[in-house]
Amino acid sequence: MNIKTTMKTITTFFIVAFTAFLSVAYTQPAWLDQCNVVWTSQSRNSSESMPCGGYDIGLNVWVENGELLFYICRSGSFDENNGLLKLGRVRVKLSPNPLEGDDFRQELVLKEGCVKISGSSGGYTAEITVWADVCRPVVHVDITSNKPLKAEAIFESWRYTDLVQRNGEHFANSYKWGPVQHPVTFRDSISFQNGGVAFWHRNREYTVFDPTVEQQGLDSVKSLLYNPLPNLTFGGFMACPRMVPAGKTSGRYTDTGFEGWKLQSQAPAKKHSLTLCLHTDQTPSLTEWQNGLKEVIREAHTVDKKALASSRLWWRSFWNRGFVFINPDSVNPSSPVWQVGRNYQLFRYMLACNAYADWPTKFNGGLFTYDPVFVDPQKYFTPDYRNWGGGIHTAQNQRLVYFPMLKNGDFDMMKAQFDFYKRIVRNAELRSEVYWGHKGACFTEQMENFGLPNSAEYGWDRPADFDKGVEYNSWLEYEWDTALEFCLMILETQRYNGDNITSYMPMIESCLTFFNEHYQYLAKKRGSKTFDERGHLILYPGSAGETYKMAYNASSTVAALHIILTRLLELPDGYLSESHRSEWETMLRRIPPVSFRECEGHVTIAPARLWERINNTETMQLYPVFPWGLFGVGKPGLDTAINTWKYDPDALKFRSHVGWKQDNIFAARLGLTDEAADLAVKKYKDSERRFPAFWGPGMDWTPDHNWGGSGMIGLQEMLMQVDGQKIYLFPAWPGEWDVHFKLNAPYNTTVEAVVKQGKIVKIEVLPVSRTKDVVFMY
Repeated sequence: MNIKTTMKTITTFFIVAFTAFLSVAYTQPAWLDQCNVVWTSQSRNSSESMPCGGYDIGLNVWVENGELLFYICRSGSFDENNGLLKLGRVRVKLSPNPLEGDDFRQELVLKEGCVKISGSSGGYTAEITVWADVCRPVVHVDITSNKPLKAEAIFESWRYTDLVQRNGEHFANSYKWGPVQHPVTFRDSISFQNGGVAFWHRNREYTVFDPTVEQQGLDSVKSLLYNPLPNLTFGGFMACPRMVPAGKTSGRYTDTGFEGWKLQSQAPAKKHSLTLCLHTDQTPSLTEWQNGLKEVIREAHTVDKKALASSRLWWRSFWNRGFVFINPDSVNPSSPVWQVGRNYQLFRYMLACNAYADWPTKFNGGLFTYDPVFVDPQKYFTPDYRNWGGGIHTAQNQRLVYFPMLKNGDFDMMKAQFDFYKRIVRNAELRSEVYWGHKGACFTEQMENFGLPNSAEYGWDRPADFDKGVEYNSWLEYEWDTALEFCLMILETQRYNGDNITSYMPMIESCLTFFNEHYQYLAKKRGSKTFDERGHLILYPGSAGETYKMAYNASSTVAALHIILTRLLELPDGYLSESHRSEWETMLRRIPPVSFRECEGHVTIAPARLWERINNTETMQLYPVFPWGLFGVGKPGLDTAINTWKYDPDALKFRSHVGWKQDNIFAARLGLTDEAADLAVKKYKDSERRFPAFWGPGMDWTPDHNWGGSGMIGLQEMLMQVDGQKIYLFPAWPGEWDVHFKLNAPYNTTVEAVVKQGKIVKIEVLPVSRTKDVVFMY
């Protein structure tokens, strides 16, 4: 057993033990069942699928023409092109078939984390439960029927042969545009083995990493760079004790041909239990990966009878961490306000399906993308497609997926995102050392999972003398501050939950070192003075998001540095040496102030001191409100921030609820109840898809996870805001909305409250000693 497998086993033990403890301590939220999604008719295609999953697995589950189908996606399944590939599709057929009649039901059962399907026809009834083990990478399909029947399980793959990508299809991986116009997705290895179906994709040695390193002039340090792609192998084994191999099939689903490997029951039976054991690892040889898969299979068999109970206990404890139910006593699925509360739970479930991944949940579809033609009829591509890449990390989108986990109490689910940065920090530091000869981690926007800028966004057609460290890209140039939002999240897990963040401190400090050293470096190249006339860093050239370009002292960057340095210096003893503390105190004094301007006779927050042009539609002048919290309810300058919301012409022009837009969050942070409520409904009402929380595509892809994340943050901020020790309750909550919520606050605090007909009928703050810090604003 290798180190990775050993650590996974240890993690699994603690998940099971912790779950058992929590099952005794907590009870299920009373209104969770009303949030289940129930369908009484079958689906037309994969776009009408339900999400299901656990651990780091996502399944799109649907029944079409009497057959159960589901796609399998697993976090970290990156191929040579850095696309995030699905593992395949499973089709289950029953004979005689209870799903052929009119009596049909498919339900997402949130409290158990599973999808249940039932049907009856011709005297036969059956129930199918699809679920993923939350403690290990195993998928289960449990079939029970009133009479013996036969079952078939077919593993279907469109990657049975090499696939040359069509025009536009490479937007699903790291090539996007550039010299490689039609990259190849190489075939998987699939065969019958040991009575089941074995399937895997093993990356070749040469991957997109290699031309990226060459393009960016980093060959001299190539051997030092972290590279997760070569020899990465992902796949699994599908088997059922009552089934045997029964040959191959072939066909076409929507726009993509496939081949299938069929297992068939030897004799009719009342019970069939199909399992898919999955394994992902980067190993020197295929044999080592296969041995790891065997260990997953062995463990799955060992815990088989306990796995379902353990998973159900985990979901039970998960739902008690945090929730928001709106108008729970007046269930009305057609009411957009009621939908907002229900969809909060649905999206949180989708996030939890990647709870224990090695890789973060992707903003552009998460684990639940489906055939792209049902998102955009012009995209006749394979089910592997998603817009904006698979292994590319777009920080301004990713942050919205992870910020809401703080108040939900899902601190354990944030580890994958934090570890992503920890793995690549040395690559980001080598960029600074090679290009500019100074220290510090230079993280860019549109960054690969190996920490370098995406090659297409970096620019293939660059002037020969252009700075190698800067993306030659009008949208992304000099946008270096987005990693600071993840530094804030890490610091907040220590403040909220008391987490030990020692292992992440080098990353946080390296980010700060970059800004400290790089902007002094640039100032010295321009002239004899390192700082401005007040001794402040000159943050030029910079960028306020992708919007205000060639910015001088972008207010978003200024606020970010001020908050991160302040929070760093507030950490408990032991995190900072005296020399580092002195260094960061000095840097904090050198951070320039936020800039202001006048709009329609009112003082407002400016996007920057100066800027060259506007390139996108982000309201960066309100980033000091969120995420940085320099302005807001209970803080100085609230009137100035509200003026910015009301009078800034760009803020007014950019306002929207679609996709990653965070105007709902700004309104809540500013205590603007009517505006926050209006945007919350627009953001979180049912999507146009059959599954209510499959929003999008917005500016990205469906299901749009930064759409869901921004909506979740906005609701949390309407209910509860925190500032130091203070807890502000109902700062932007409309009086006509009943609510029962539980959220997490700093210093190991939970707040649970019930509002009915405009009155607070229950409030519970734990520990009780924190009650004195609560400020009611209802």
